[in-house]
Amino acid sequence: MAAASSVLADVSETPRLDAELLMAHALGVSRETLLLQRLDSPTPHSFGPLLARRLAHEPIAYITGSRAFWTIELAVGPGVLVPRADSETLIEAAVDHFGTAGPKTILDLGTGPGTLLLAALDQWPAATGLGVDASPEALAYAERNRLALGLAARATLRRGDWGEGVTEVFDLIFSNPPYIGTQEHLPAEVRDHEPGAALFAGSDGFDDYRRIAPQLPGLLAPGGAAILEIGATQASAVTALLEAQGFAVALRHDLGGRPRALIATRSSELVTRQS
Repeated sequence: MAAASSVLADVSETPRLDAELLMAHALGVSRETLLLQRLDSPTPHSFGPLLARRLAHEPIAYITGSRAFWTIELAVGPGVLVPRADSETLIEAAVDHFGTAGPKTILDLGTGPGTLLLAALDQWPAATGLGVDASPEALAYAERNRLALGLAARATLRRGDWGEGVTEVFDLIFSNPPYIGTQEHLPAEVRDHEPGAALFAGSDGFDDYRRIAPQLPGLLAPGGAAILEIGATQASAVTALLEAQGFAVALRHDLGGRPRALIATRSSELVTRQS
């Protein structure tokens, strides 16, 4: 693992973690078991090919087939956006807003492999939710995760174009839409492997926010909150789009101190609560 960490330093910001995850996968054990019990094990023959794939910039999650997110483990692979730890900021914001009681109903627009929806349902066992995505590949992974996590009775999946055709209203709405401009630079592991449809949103990165914001008033239940992930430079512009729809908007930063999520609530309800 020390040798692998050394060579991975040229392609990864987390070379030691990558080496540990690859070795654990090669051994067929968890990373925790590797570190606590298996450091003296012989290196499996499968480790070399796994390392070669990572050195070719393939995402770790695609190589191992899974990614931890919040309190759950998600199956992921080619054709689906890899869940990022920064997106847990949206779950944290929802927990702060709703507390332990939680929302009763949840909508995840652009659910991917079920990331935000399934994490929220695991957080609040009494809630139910709907995940919408335009990608059949992403929905296939979401279905796999829905079943593996025992959430089939509480999570519904639907192929769709953001909120179009959704007639229900929800207490909590999540969305982590594409927000990268088509000319922006991306690391090779993202640019060459993850689906462009889940990354790019027009020349300025705002195309999908412009479509989602007008849909939210008809989807959000009274007292609810819509929480959207944003890029580090997008807070002001997306806030303006949400305020134009009558929302009061608060900003949430991720653990790295970067603007990461916007929490939209109805302005009229905010005024009522303050008065």
